[in-house]
Amino acid sequence: MSNATDVLQVNERVLNDWATKSDGPVALRLRQRLLPVEESGIIFPPTYADIGYNIDTLSDGTCVATIDSVGSQANRLEPIFKSESKAASDWLVPQIEIVIRQEACGQCQACQENVGDPKKANKECKKKRDVTRSLLDLAHRAADAVVQSSPELRKLVAPAFKKLQKGDAGPLCAIAPTSLVFGVWDSRGDTGEKRPRLVRSIIRAWHVEPLHAAAQFNSIWKLLDEGQREELKKEAKAKKTDLSEKGLADAPATFRKTKLQQYRDGSPNPEARVLGGVRVSGAIEREVTVNLVALRGLRGENDGETTAIRKYLLGLALRAATADIELFLREGCLLRYAENGDTWHKVPRRGDPEAIDLQPDAIAKYATAAAEHFRKKWPDVFNGKWPKEEGKAPELRYEFDLKEAKKLLEKKAAEEETAQPG
Repeated sequence: MSNATDVLQVNERVLNDWATKSDGPVALRLRQRLLPVEESGIIFPPTYADIGYNIDTLSDGTCVATIDSVGSQANRLEPIFKSESKAASDWLVPQIEIVIRQEACGQCQACQENVGDPKKANKECKKKRDVTRSLLDLAHRAADAVVQSSPELRKLVAPAFKKLQKGDAGPLCAIAPTSLVFGVWDSRGDTGEKRPRLVRSIIRAWHVEPLHAAAQFNSIWKLLDEGQREELKKEAKAKKTDLSEKGLADAPATFRKTKLQQYRDGSPNPEARVLGGVRVSGAIEREVTVNLVALRGLRGENDGETTAIRKYLLGLALRAATADIELFLREGCLLRYAENGDTWHKVPRRGDPEAIDLQPDAIAKYATAAAEHFRKKWPDVFNGKWPKEEGKAPELRYEFDLKEAKKLLEKKAAEEETAQPG
């Protein structure tokens, strides 16, 4: 590790140069050491269909497990830009909410009178509440199917993608800047425009050994008399279902639901066994890369807008990259940050990476200042949603339309039919 005197102290001038100068570094790179909370060193990676854990064996025999994928990390990072403040001056990005549906309040007289009939309660409820989803929670961001199925919001986003296709990132930057920070693909829209992530993060564990688990579910089966058991058996057979699946019969949990053979040469097949986590004897590392080449590839309608876009997105990218997000990744995988375990480097086009000091407070200040250029645009961008009265909080709410969602399905079916060979 570099000496403290060799560490570049990052300030506003340095950040501006990284955002705008074509001969600047190609990337910024963070390596974080993470630790499991449990002393055993056993953690549970994500489970994928057909393969179970994603574990690769290198040529030297080292086993490396994916603990959190690039996509998963992006979905954990993006919500840090949500703001509880009603004042737009406190926002780093627009706080867009999509109303998915309405549901019964569960408290009014109509709801109390129809406790056992949720459909009737929802119909007669006088104080229905909105079920919403933030744009910052959508997996495909501005290109998500929910956005495509929200007519008012689509009217904003569709022209922005067309501008982006022609080389102007400004409109999308004003509406949904995190779509450019974490990557976006307008696969459901008219442009098919695709932009890479500016921030790429992944967590891996080194030198891992897979473990297996087994469990036994005990039902009330032994308490039932013979007549009750026979009736349940007949009903299960008639309905073509297993009693154990409904919790009415004992069930061992030894093998996963997979196409693999459960036994091999008379012994349990380890590849088909229920997974029980991995024991980590090496390092758990989180790697974050900020792609400055991709950042400087974004442009606006003129030089001034280009500079503003790059500064704004760099501020957001570094705000995400320096955030200490919660590391409760899933059941059985609670991690924490190692003390003094972060190392940042600036990666040049040639030569050795250089250690840098990125202070979160300085990054937050830079991001806030860079956002001001686009904050001034929001009243015009969201015209009709932005209040005319001074001091009144904006509500950027858009309605999801089920009919529009059905049109998406029709569009997909039509495209597939057209693609069929004649």
